[in-house]
Amino acid sequence: MAMELYDLQVSTSNIHNKLNELGNSLQKETKQNRIEEIVKMMEDPSFWLDRHLSSSLIKEMNNLKSILESFDKLINWSKSLLDSIEEIRKEYDLEMHELLENEYLNFKKEVDNFEIKLLLKEPYDSNNAILEFHPGAGGVDSQDWAEMLFRMYVRYAERKDLKVDILDYQAGEEAGIKSVTMLVKGENAYGFLKGEKGVHRLVRISPFDSAKKRHTSFSSVDVTPEYNDLDEVVINDDEIRVDTYRSSGAGGQHINKTDSAVRMTHLPTGIVVSCQEGRSQIENRENCMNMLRTKIWDFFTRKAEEERGAERRSKIGTGERSEKIRTYNYPQNRVTDHRINYTVNTLDRIIDGDLENLLSALINEDLRLKLDGQSF
Repeated sequence: MAMELYDLQVSTSNIHNKLNELGNSLQKETKQNRIEEIVKMMEDPSFWLDRHLSSSLIKEMNNLKSILESFDKLINWSKSLLDSIEEIRKEYDLEMHELLENEYLNFKKEVDNFEIKLLLKEPYDSNNAILEFHPGAGGVDSQDWAEMLFRMYVRYAERKDLKVDILDYQAGEEAGIKSVTMLVKGENAYGFLKGEKGVHRLVRISPFDSAKKRHTSFSSVDVTPEYNDLDEVVINDDEIRVDTYRSSGAGGQHINKTDSAVRMTHLPTGIVVSCQEGRSQIENRENCMNMLRTKIWDFFTRKAEEERGAERRSKIGTGERSEKIRTYNYPQNRVTDHRINYTVNTLDRIIDGDLENLLSALINEDLRLKLDGQSF
C-alpha cells in the first residue's frame, strides 16, 4: 500500500474541504435558476423558430447541468469515502484499505478533471474539434511520425470517452500518412486539444534506415473548433472548385471503385479541404462543405483578431505552424513541451494517448499567464 490510512483520511478531507470552497464560488443557485429559465423558455413554441438561438441556449443549459451534477457527485463521493475510512479506522481490514486507496485515486482524478472543466471558459472551448495532421519534410519518416501522432490522439479520445470521426485519410506510399483530418466529438473537445496546434518534433533511430542512424522528423497538427452557427458563411458557387477522385484510404469495399472522394478549393482564400471516408460522394460533399465553412469562419475570425492585436493571446491555443511546441525523444524516453518547460520521462505512455497530465499542465499554465496579463 502506498498510503497509510491516516494519510488517506487527511488527503480525502482536504479535497472535501476544497470542494466545499469551490461550491461557494460556483453560484449554484444562480446556475439552477438559469436552467429553470431556459426550460421555461423551451415551453414556448416560438423558442424553436430561431434554430441557432435555441441550439445555443440548450447547449448552455446542458453545460450548466453537467457542472452541477458533477459537483454533487464529487461532494457525495467525498463524504462516502470519509465515512468508509472512518469505519475501517474502527475495525481495520487490509483488503478494504486497499480497495479504498484505489477508489481515492479514481476520486482524485475525477476532481482534477472537474477543475480543468471549470477552467475551460474561452469561446468555443466546449465545441467539437477538427484535427489535421500533415508530415513535414523528411519523406517516409515524417509520414510515419504523422501517423503516430494521429493514433496518439485517437487513443487519447478513447480514454476521454470522446468520439472520433475520420473525415479524410491519405495513406503514405510506403508507410504512414500524407494527411489525415478527423473530427473529435464530445464535451470540451476543443478546449482540451486546442493547445496541440503546432509543430511536433520526433527524435529516434529510424526504422526505415538500414544504417540505424538517428533521425529528426517533424509533423504539424492543426486544431480548429467545429463552429455551430455557420449559416452566415455564404459561399457562392463561383467561389469554389470541386474535384472528385477515387478514395485511397483503408476504407471499405467501395474504396477505389468510384470517384466518391471530394476536394473543395475556396478560390478567394486558397483554403483546400478534402473528404473521402463517407460512403458516397453526396456524403463527402456535405462533409467537405461543412469543413470549408468552418475553415473560412476560422480564417476570418483569426484575421480579425490579428487586426485587433491578437498577440495578447497566449501561444497556448494558437500554435502557429512555424512554432515547434514539443519534442518526443525516443533515445532518452523523454517528452518536452517547450512552451512551459514541462518534461516527462514517460514517452511510451504519452504516445499511447496518456496525455491527461500534459494537457492539464498546459491549461493551468495558460490560465496563470492570462490572470497575470502575460503571454509566452
